Amino acid sequence: MEPELVLDAQLDLGEGPIWDAVRSRLLFVDIMRGHVHEFDPATGRDRVLEVGQPVGAIVPAEAGDWIIAAQHGFYRLDPDSARTTFFADYPADHGAIRMNDGYVDARGRFWAGTMALDHGTGKGTLFRLDPDGSVHTMLAPVTISNGIDWSLDGRIMYYVDTRTDRIDLFDFDEAQGTIANRRVFAAVAGGATGHPDGLIVDGSGGVWLALWGGSAIQRYTPDGRIDRIVHIPSSCTTKCAFGGPDLADLYVTSAVGSLKPAQRAREPHDGGLFRLRPGVRGKPTHRFAG
Repeated sequence: MEPELVLDAQLDLGEGPIWDAVRSRLLFVDIMRGHVHEFDPATGRDRVLEVGQPVGAIVPAEAGDWIIAAQHGFYRLDPDSARTTFFADYPADHGAIRMNDGYVDARGRFWAGTMALDHGTGKGTLFRLDPDGSVHTMLAPVTISNGIDWSLDGRIMYYVDTRTDRIDLFDFDEAQGTIANRRVFAAVAGGATGHPDGLIVDGSGGVWLALWGGSAIQRYTPDGRIDRIVHIPSSCTTKCAFGGPDLADLYVTSAVGSLKPAQRAREPHDGGLFRLRPGVRGKPTHRFAG
C-alpha cells in the first residue's frame, strides 16, 4: 500500500491514466501542455507526444490507435507516427473551454466532458462520442466534468462534477447509452481534505477517487462507504488507473498546477506518477470501438 514514485514527470496538470493492454503501456496526459505520455513500466521509459493543443483524455481504440479528447475536438492519434487526424467535433466555444477527463463504456463509446478555461460555473458539458463519429450531449450544465466509470454489472454510471464535492450515480442503459435518475453516491468533505477528481472502479466493484488538494486517494465500497485512504506525497492527485499484466498495480497521476513555491519545496514530487499494489485488481479497460 506504500506508493512509490515511478516517474518524476513534473506534470503541470497530469490526468487520465489508462492502461493500454495491447502495448503494455500506461497512457496519460498533461492537459495544458498538450502532451500525451506513453509510459513503459518494464523499462521506465516515458515517451512524450506533442498534440499542439490542450488534451483532456486519451483512450485506446480497437483499431490499434488512440482517441484523444482535445480542446478543438476528438482526434485519432497514431502511436507510431504521433500523427493526429481530426475525427469529430463537439458543440462548444473552443476558445473558452477545454476537455477534462473521459472513459469508454462497455459498448466502446467514449464519454468525455468539458470545463471553462476560466473555471466558470455551469459552462461545461458531458459528451458521448459513438463509434460512428457522432457526438451526443449527455449532461449539461456542469462545471468541472471529471471522473467517469461504470459498475461491474454495467447498470450504474459513476460521475464527478468536481465543484459539487460529491460522486453521483446514474442509472445506465448500456444498450442505448443513456443515463437517468441522478443521485448522490458519496459526499466529499472538500476544503483541506481535497475535492473529488478522477475515479475508477476496481475488479471488486470498489470506487477509487483521487482528491485534488487532499494529498490522497480513497476507496469506496459499492454502498458508498470509505474503506481505505492512501496518502500520496503530492497535494493534487488527479486520477487512478490499474495496469500491469495482472492489473494489480494502481497508478496515480498528479499535478504541480498552481502550487505556491513554498509548497512545491515541501513536496518535490508534485506532478509525479505514483504506483502501489492495493491488494485488489482492476478490470480490463474497454477500447473505443470505432
